[in-house]
Formats: sequence, structure tokens, C-alpha cells
Amino acid sequence: MTDSTIDALNKKLDRLIEAVGRLAPPPVPETDLGEADCFVWQADPGYLEPVRKVNRVDIGLIRGVDRVRDILVDNTERFAAGFAANNVLLWGARGMGKSSLVKAVHAEINARAKSQGAQSDLPLKLIEIHREDIDTLPKLMGLLKASPFRVILFCDDLSFDHDDTSYKSLKAALEGGVEGRPANVIFYATSNRRHLLPRDMIDNERSTAINPSEAVEEKVSLSDRFGLWLGFHKCSQDEYLEMINAYASHHGLDIDPEQLRAEALEWATTRGSRSGRVAWQFTQDLAGRLGKPLKD
Repeated sequence: MTDSTIDALNKKLDRLIEAVGRLAPPPVPETDLGEADCFVWQADPGYLEPVRKVNRVDIGLIRGVDRVRDILVDNTERFAAGFAANNVLLWGARGMGKSSLVKAVHAEINARAKSQGAQSDLPLKLIEIHREDIDTLPKLMGLLKASPFRVILFCDDLSFDHDDTSYKSLKAALEGGVEGRPANVIFYATSNRRHLLPRDMIDNERSTAINPSEAVEEKVSLSDRFGLWLGFHKCSQDEYLEMINAYASHHGLDIDPEQLRAEALEWATTRGSRSGRVAWQFTQDLAGRLGKPLKD
């Protein structure tokens, strides 16, 4: 075989290796919890994506849920300090600030720790896991258990459909597995349903099971993995107007109080409901009409 032939074969081999290299998946980024305070779990390929700017509101702007706010702050503060704390299920009415409260409490606890001279290099971390990735929860916990940081795992709008069995992964990861939940990890979830599973799903299990009571226990026991159930209920008119006034004051929206009240009530009437979400949507509309920017 001549030298020119060997060179030609080597070039073809190099091109083939290069082509195969392009087909290979990109390397998984290394997870560094020191990069940020908040992350989103990317189940495929399996890494934590840092969130530089978190979409949240100040805890002082979340009104009408004072009791559950104080309970969640206390539970989170104890966990951040290294003491025993419970997994939390925030359930109830839509738009009443369940997910906003989780994010606001996380920021509040870190701010308190910093002001009190705590270790600034070990802040409490918040990691969001999407509902469709719940079956990868054991993998994520495995990545976190050796971390020096304490972590809130957060799943927004958690619920399960009729043919969905991933709730069993959640049950095992929270309390039922051989290892159990790592001591440095706690799980917070929001849901519109207290028991996370459709009632007719539970009823169907009861009707087809050999022992109906055992079937119901299997489904309801998922919610039992949460030591705290914090209920959010529809707000009153006074609470709704309190939210409106707080938003208007915080964002410097200059408008006559009586006009603000009238327009806010009309907005709620057209929406057919009163909630924190409706109050915020009205505030955005008002700021736009006044030509005023909203504070970050």
C-alpha cells in the first residue's frame, strides 16, 4: 500500500471520527450549587440549571394568607437552621399565592440569615422540579444528598391523572424508600387538590379492589407524606382590596383611592373571582394605563 493511499485512508478515518463525535450527545454540565440560590432541574440529561433572576414578589405583598405564611416561614427557618422540619403541601384556591409564597419565603429566610451574620456561602437553595419529571426525583435526591447545602425541592401544580403511576416514585422518595429523604432536602409542592389524585380515581379503585379500603389508603397515603397541609381559600373583598392597595403603593401607582377601589372591584367582577392573581393582573393593567413601569 502506497503512502498516498495510507494518507487518503487516514483522512477518511479522521472525517468518520469527527462525524461520529458530532452525533454523540453534548457533555452534561457539572452541577455547582454555589452558582446561584435557585435552580431548575433538567431531567434530561440530568443537571441543575441556575436561575439568575427569580420570578417572585416580596413576602410583604402576599396578603390574606397570614396564618399559613407564618407556618411556612417557621418550618422553613427551622429546616435552614439544621433542625427537623416537614414536607409541605400547599393546596387550595387558584391564584391565592401558593407558589409565590414558596419563592418569597425562600428569599426571606436567606435575607434573615444574611442580616444575622450567618454563613453567607451556605444559603438555602430552591430547586424547581417539573411535574412531568417527578419520576426522576430519586435521581435528583441522589445528587443532592452529599451537598453541604440545605435544599428545598419545589414542584408547582402537582397532581396526577388516572393512568399516572409516577406518584409511587414520589411516595418512595419522600419517606418510603430504603434511604428515605436526605436530611439536607425538603419537599414543597402546590396543588389545587388536597389529595393530589382525582376523586373519581380513588372511587374507581374502591369499586374494583378486592379490599376497597386498602385501595383508598394506597391513594390517600401520598398526601400523608406531607407533614404540613396548608390550605388556601378564596379571599374576601376586603382582603382583595388590601392586595390592590399594597401593589399600588409598592409600585408607586398614583391614583385616587376611590377610583382605585371602584376600578379594582369592577375588574374582579368581570373576571368572576377575587384572588391574588386577579389583583396582580389588575395592577399590571393599571400600571400600563398610567404609563408607569413596575418594580423588579
